[in-house]
Amino acid sequence: MRRSVALWLLLVAAYAATLGLHAFGDSEYGGDEPHYLLAAKSVVEDGDVDVRDEYVARAYEAFYPYELERKGRRTDGRLNEPIGAGFPVLIAPAYAVGGATAVELFLAAITALGIVVAYRLALRVVPDPWALGAAAAVGLSPPLLAYATAVYPEAVAGTALAGAALMAVRLDSRPGRRNAFVCFALLGLLPWLGMRFVPAGLVVGFFAARPLWRSRRRTLAIGSVELSLFSLALCVGINEALFSGPTQYAANASGVSATGATFPVGYAERSYRLVALFIDRGYGLLRWAPVFLLAFGGLWWLWRSHRERLARAVPQLREIELTGDLCAAVLGVQLALAAFLAPTMFGFWFPARHLVAALFLAVPLVAWGLRHLPRVGMLLAALTLAASVWLYADVRWGSSSLAVDRPRAPFGPLTDLLPRFTSDSAWPFLLAGAIGAGVAVLVLLELRSSRTVEGGSPH
Repeated sequence: MRRSVALWLLLVAAYAATLGLHAFGDSEYGGDEPHYLLAAKSVVEDGDVDVRDEYVARAYEAFYPYELERKGRRTDGRLNEPIGAGFPVLIAPAYAVGGATAVELFLAAITALGIVVAYRLALRVVPDPWALGAAAAVGLSPPLLAYATAVYPEAVAGTALAGAALMAVRLDSRPGRRNAFVCFALLGLLPWLGMRFVPAGLVVGFFAARPLWRSRRRTLAIGSVELSLFSLALCVGINEALFSGPTQYAANASGVSATGATFPVGYAERSYRLVALFIDRGYGLLRWAPVFLLAFGGLWWLWRSHRERLARAVPQLREIELTGDLCAAVLGVQLALAAFLAPTMFGFWFPARHLVAALFLAVPLVAWGLRHLPRVGMLLAALTLAASVWLYADVRWGSSSLAVDRPRAPFGPLTDLLPRFTSDSAWPFLLAGAIGAGVAVLVLLELRSSRTVEGGSPH
């Protein structure tokens, strides 16, 4: 417990130090951030998320120094912007207490709590110092530093997913009412933060409901699931009233879709993002936080454990495999959503926005990789922390900002060797295709090898 408290205090201090960093120009907020703050201000002052009068009064000037363009269209005469109502309501009390700064501190505390929960989850895979080191490295990585105080729901959703995942793992060994209801209550928060977080929640819900059903606690299973389904149904009903549709995207401007793609070609053309989200020169996760390479090592050890059926020989490994499976499944679903359903991966925000909600659950896999590759892991963690320091210093005292004109951390001139998928060149896309094909071949070869071993083993 002391280590958890110390980690939380360390992260809160680090996140609080990012207050005042500029997103672009003279503004601390960019993208949808001022829209969330304006909606929260409307909740505090008017009790609703209709921001017509706030735009007329230019109320956004309290936290945004430029002209703020309206989003979406009017629904039934109201201007409920297509950002959802749940997140503005969540941050409204903090805004009422201390404005935008209090909102950032509130979000920083929640994000730090999410990393601490992820650390507790990692302890079910590896002991300290590997679990603690992985949690600290991930928590202090540039994406988490940037989004801990960013006025976006991603970090809050990641905290809810981490908490629900921890409860789901506990349910496998101790199926009880408290763990079940906490798990599904946290999952019930996700649609209020954004429908884009629901698919990852469904994965956690499956892992949580399965042990309840198998242990013949079916009434508890049904009741717990209904708790989150009721929250989802209520959210849809509120969205119908506010946005004239089941999701907030119904209030998008005419001709603007939620995903920005047409089926099926438009989605197929986005397959390169499965690689670009990791290695793009400007927006790639691994460019900014190389420590997440260890998660791939964790995936390898997870696959090896399953292939060799180690849990049968060592029953204690079952919980390790379960935790790894859950985290890997959530990461896979969130990656697919970011690749195929997000309108763009190149937005007016800090990189990895669409992956942030799942990065909390990468901590156990990073810890697993760190334990087996300590020297490589220490190097990757050092590079990641160097990127954070470089980013912070250049944005605080230099000419960089978080959303645009970011520094070349942590690789300096070597950054130019990474592919840039916003260019007209074909080689980044060819590289993505080659990497994708190589991964597919390796997976097929491993599957074939495991089936051969299984077929040749005695029964």
